[in-house]
Amino acid sequence: MFSMPSGMELILIVVLILLLFGGKKIPELAKGIGSGIKNFKNALKEEDEEVSIAKSEKDKNNTNSEVKVSNEKVS
Repeated sequence: MFSMPSGMELILIVVLILLLFGGKKIPELAKGIGSGIKNFKNALKEEDEEVSIAKSEKDKNNTNSEVKVSNEKVS
């Protein structure tokens, strides 16, 4: 459907960005994009940690209930 831009197209894109934002705004724009990506990755990492903690607590509860059932059968 869409292909990667070639060399001339990339040059045109860079020139348009320079014209739209100016040379001084580009580092600020890149910094903002970088911090946004960093925040997004941190949020994904925190979500994965929460899921793994919840999963381990669930497994622990299941193991404890299995032990109780086994102890009741033995008694």
